[in-house]
Amino acid sequence: MSQYTLISADSHVVESPDLWTKWLQPEFLDRAPKLVKDASGGDAWQYRPGTPPVPLGLVTTYPGRTYEAFKWEGARYDTVNAGAWNGAVRLKEQQVDGVDAEVLYPSQRTMRHYMLDDDDVFHKAGIQAYNNWMAKEFMAADPKRLIGLAQIPNLGVEEAIAEMRRAKEMGMRGVILSSWPAGAPTISKEDDAFWAEAVKLGMPCSIHLGTVSKATSKGSTTTTGKFEPTGLLTAGQKTVATYSTAGMDSMPPIIAETIMSGLFDRFPSLVFVSVEAGAGWVPFLLEQMDDRWWRNRHWAKVELEMLPSEYFKRNWRLTFVQDFYGIRNRHDVGVDNMMWSTDYPHHICDWPYSRKIANEMFAGVPDEERWKICVGNAAKVYGLL
Repeated sequence: MSQYTLISADSHVVESPDLWTKWLQPEFLDRAPKLVKDASGGDAWQYRPGTPPVPLGLVTTYPGRTYEAFKWEGARYDTVNAGAWNGAVRLKEQQVDGVDAEVLYPSQRTMRHYMLDDDDVFHKAGIQAYNNWMAKEFMAADPKRLIGLAQIPNLGVEEAIAEMRRAKEMGMRGVILSSWPAGAPTISKEDDAFWAEAVKLGMPCSIHLGTVSKATSKGSTTTTGKFEPTGLLTAGQKTVATYSTAGMDSMPPIIAETIMSGLFDRFPSLVFVSVEAGAGWVPFLLEQMDDRWWRNRHWAKVELEMLPSEYFKRNWRLTFVQDFYGIRNRHDVGVDNMMWSTDYPHHICDWPYSRKIANEMFAGVPDEERWKICVGNAAKVYGLL
């Protein structure tokens, strides 16, 4: 692909039906996720015996789907778009959608199954099986259009660095952190060796909506992804309320903490990506960070070389799906910081109309600015041009 016109900086895959039998070490197959049926006869993954199955449901799409057809259960591998797990088919689905390339994230429900398990050997085997499948099978159809990111294990800094190096050697262009490298509930000085290596390797570090650690997981190693009713809220009401604020509860604190910790004075070339949390809220965060730091920097002993907002402009990038408000306020967010995405094949995607929605969202935006947000920024972060 000599020229890109649309790059989705946040898309996803669903594990192929044979991923674990093909790529996981045989001695762990008895603990691997099992393909079962959900209550409506659809396909679902059961992560542990006796736990509720996790349907394909809302993380897949198919031609002709409407909002009225959204269902939690009932989706099957033989009826949904196969590009969710087959790289060669994904290229055809990109063409239908008018998208030239996608940065690919894993199923976090599956990653959680391995990463929060107490068996470190099983944990590592599951993460490496996924990374091998992504790099050697899914991406193989066209690595310039299928941009795989490596899942990093939660086994300490040395193991995290080792897997990042291995991913780089396999042609992957970045990493996704579901936990901080040292495994602490928040960023720590012990993570510095990982950041140094990420800079050395040129690997941007993505955080998809937030992080989790064993210390804060309350012993749960699986999640169905379905929200339970609370108080006056039905399950549906709770789900929509949570979807409406996804990322705004987790990413602003993470961004602020990385900046206030002085991380980017120590590693000025380190690049972080906030994934799927949107962009419209960023100007308020930047304003508040600068104001609160300026008023409190002396007594709080927060010594920074630049304004907090300047670190965001230099060291953070963010992805958004549909964010008309963010586009209207793009100069306050940062034209160089924003990266358009589709979230394909999840239910909030607009396939096969992503190009149409992008044209509507970018109406009146100068071509140079649109190119940066829809192509150039992602191409620069992931070394595509």
